Amino acid sequence: MFTTSFSSLFEIIIRSVAVYLFILIAIRMFGKKELSQLSTSDLVLILLISNAVQNAMVGSDSSLGGGMIAALTLFVINYFFKLLMFKNQKVTALIEGNHVMLVYKGVVNKESLLREKITEDELEAVVREHGVIGTSDVELAILERDGNISIVSKNLPGQTFHKPRRKLHPKHQKSN
Repeated sequence: MFTTSFSSLFEIIIRSVAVYLFILIAIRMFGKKELSQLSTSDLVLILLISNAVQNAMVGSDSSLGGGMIAALTLFVINYFFKLLMFKNQKVTALIEGNHVMLVYKGVVNKESLLREKITEDELEAVVREHGVIGTSDVELAILERDGNISIVSKNLPGQTFHKPRRKLHPKHQKSN
């Protein structure tokens, strides 16, 4: 069942760590926000990436043991990254980015919209989906790390507060 030698197992571990780090960096550079709302093309991309990197992790070892070692390595390194991010905010900001203020006290931050590639029409649509008439009635709108936009409305007479969350279409989400 496990016909993999120690040196081959060590090579699989090193390859798996390298692939994990590469994918983490690539997602950060090319738009981790795209993972917050998967489109059909995003799903295809994820499936193709997993197929493309499989051989990079296990090399010529297609045994059950080799696959299990690669998977275990990915689980372990992911656990350690999450633990590191839990304990260190700087690491979290480096890997996941930061939230971005889009509206403050009814004033739209146009530079943030431009930087995040969000149109004013898209922002207005998100605001209306939150039950708010327009951006002038928004106390605070924040593009969260996960691609959602949180809206806190001003307390207007007759308006009830509710805060649903909407994810932007992946093509309009922040690339970190």
